[in-house]
Amino acid sequence: MDLPIDAVLPELTAALTAHGRAVLMAPPGAGKTTRVPLALLPVVAGRIVMLEPRRLAARAAAERMAETLDEPLGRTVGYRIRGEAVPGARIEVVTEGILTRMIQSDPGLSGIGCVIFDEFHERSLNADLGLALTWEARQALRPDLALLVMSATLDAEPVAALLEDAPVIRSEGRAFPVETRWLGRPLPAGARLVPEAARLIAEAESTTRDTGGTILAFLPGEGEIRRVGAMLDTDAEVLPLFGNMDFRAQRAVLHPTGGGRRRIVLATSIAETSLTIPDVRVVVDAGRARRARFDPGSGMSRLVTERVSRAEAEQRRGRAGRVAPGICYRLWARAEEGALPAFAPPEIAVADLTGLVLELAIWGSDGRDLAFLTPPPEAALAEARALLRDLGALDSSDRITDHGRRLAPLPLHPRLAHMLVTAGREAADLAALMAERDPLTGAPADLTLRLAAIRDQRAYQDRHPWPVNPGPLHRIRDEAKRLRRMAGDGAAAGLSPGAMAALAYPDRIGLRRKGDQLRYVLSGGKGAVLPEGDALAGDRLIVATDLDGDTREARIRMAAPISEEELRALFPDRIESVELVEWSRRDNRVIARRQERLGALVLADRAMDDADPAALARAAFEGLRANGLSWTPAAARLRARIALIPELGAVDDASLLAEPDWLLPWLGKVRTLSDLRGLDLTEALKARIGWDGQRRLDKEAPAYFLTPLGRKVPIDYDHETPSIELRLQELFGVARHPRAGGRPLRITMLSPGGKPVAVTTDLPGFWAGGYADVRKDMRGRYPRHPWPENPLEADPTTRAKPRGT
Repeated sequence: MDLPIDAVLPELTAALTAHGRAVLMAPPGAGKTTRVPLALLPVVAGRIVMLEPRRLAARAAAERMAETLDEPLGRTVGYRIRGEAVPGARIEVVTEGILTRMIQSDPGLSGIGCVIFDEFHERSLNADLGLALTWEARQALRPDLALLVMSATLDAEPVAALLEDAPVIRSEGRAFPVETRWLGRPLPAGARLVPEAARLIAEAESTTRDTGGTILAFLPGEGEIRRVGAMLDTDAEVLPLFGNMDFRAQRAVLHPTGGGRRRIVLATSIAETSLTIPDVRVVVDAGRARRARFDPGSGMSRLVTERVSRAEAEQRRGRAGRVAPGICYRLWARAEEGALPAFAPPEIAVADLTGLVLELAIWGSDGRDLAFLTPPPEAALAEARALLRDLGALDSSDRITDHGRRLAPLPLHPRLAHMLVTAGREAADLAALMAERDPLTGAPADLTLRLAAIRDQRAYQDRHPWPVNPGPLHRIRDEAKRLRRMAGDGAAAGLSPGAMAALAYPDRIGLRRKGDQLRYVLSGGKGAVLPEGDALAGDRLIVATDLDGDTREARIRMAAPISEEELRALFPDRIESVELVEWSRRDNRVIARRQERLGALVLADRAMDDADPAALARAAFEGLRANGLSWTPAAARLRARIALIPELGAVDDASLLAEPDWLLPWLGKVRTLSDLRGLDLTEALKARIGWDGQRRLDKEAPAYFLTPLGRKVPIDYDHETPSIELRLQELFGVARHPRAGGRPLRITMLSPGGKPVAVTTDLPGFWAGGYADVRKDMRGRYPRHPWPENPLEADPTTRAKPRGT
């Protein structure tokens, strides 16, 4: 049977022959997955490796090509996926992680003549990494290696530019018109996806009886598929299709045996591309997709449910127009279409990058020198490197260690791979559990409940009320068997579940806060809380393996208890003895403690009587920074004087608190906030400006004005103009106005009764003018005090005239 891709195969083979690289754009159903590798057999020397993003698609593509050649699978064409392989002599279809392992073990890709990246528009993390590594291998080691990127919806130009202006070949495909039917209005807030999807599928079946053909309904995941299937009341054959299904059940969808009944296929996004489901005439799109996103709760990537992009919606719609005119039902209103993102974000921009960084370290790269279509975010790379150093997979210079090389081939997140390698086969159940979704519904946080269900479901159900979800449980058991075969004995066998979990999550070890049965501080520094009434409440130490991601105080969804003895045995090199001398803002005092710490956890804490006096003084200074400086009148006057001479240094609070050295010698005995409040800073300020500074200060901004009688009157520098106050008669005979700090003093002259009678900054002018009025007024009030007509010729005094004079 002719397929649309056939028309461009000559152009494609010519481009690859001439340039060794190409980008092929072809819509779903054009036949690129099964036709292109076969067309390249005559022009490629060596084996052809084609990457498929999904296991089902890889297996189906290999089978279809073998059928086309009229050969059994395993002769010319084979496949290799996780846990399963059928070797082929010329063509091998592999899932994306397989290529990474191939190229890491043999950077020259010996014997391989062409690498094909199929469905590259899905932009998985492994595909981006595989393309970057393959391109570098071609540049450095294998200029003869052909490289082909195939896609259905991706913008071809950036990919072509990445591959040094690779030729772009386009296949127009072949499609029948597809009518699109939207909801009349948006779903109400809070509407549940499963019943709404079941209703729309039933409506599609009812309204398209005359159309016939298969109904293909897109749902986000296995759980939704099973629940929708249970809700459908139909005579049609209802068939699920998702990645973790048994292979025979998948084949039943892709290769029907007939029987005349209409089929309803409930599928995940696995059916968007690559797979051919026969006779699809109707598509029902629930508008949701599962994507890998970094989950702060688990510290790894998790599948999350999101709205589909417009590109994904169009691909799903196109499945109805492959063999005849079709209809597409969408579970959203037409007005909502514009709010959908144009494309799904590439996984490299949003997923956990720990595995990527581990592979880059093995390659000897930090990622900056590789050809990534979307460069990985630097912050995510830094976080991944920190975790890998914590796991011992990278050294302090971020180079791969022998331990890291052992982790990379395992089909697990590096956290779980580290646990499996260290704890051995006994950790297989726990590793499989933590990589899968929770197999229990509504159960408390304790991980040991899940392990009990995995190991003996019947015994678990006899003792516990929380239901078991069979799908995840079976997958966990199957994966645990596979991991046991891959694991060694481990250097730390015989560990409890909590101790094994601590190996994977050294940053999630929790210590209960004092006085609270539910709240914990985690070794990574964050806070976490158990649900009210949880059985783990009150345990002093736990390991939280799954959190809800709240950045302020995360809720613990899964955890296991661990003893301090186990912690000390697991992490002897990480437990530090710390002498803590600091100012406690809570207690408002200097504290001196000797502590044993694991990250942010304080495992032991006792008072320290022999603390370093210098450290005590520095802690007291931090108390000043926290509470501010207190100024006695004498210290405040001194500071005001110093401020008049900039060369002596800034004396505002911010400047004084920025540098502690000037004050530390005076803080040796300060321990409490009361001590700080009573601290006189006068001598410390004098020491700060030194002897020469004090001499200059006394000259240019003296502390006192010396009256003609020899009395010292303090000068007030707190205001813009330096000021003094004294009795008027004490200034008799003073012909020049006194100055301080380079400016005239502001003199407040007082009556014999101590009341202000005049203020001046020009004493000669006052004697010549204002004094006469003051004299006239004061003579009557204070007749026993001298009020001479010419004060410049009188002697200064503070005494009254004797009685009778």
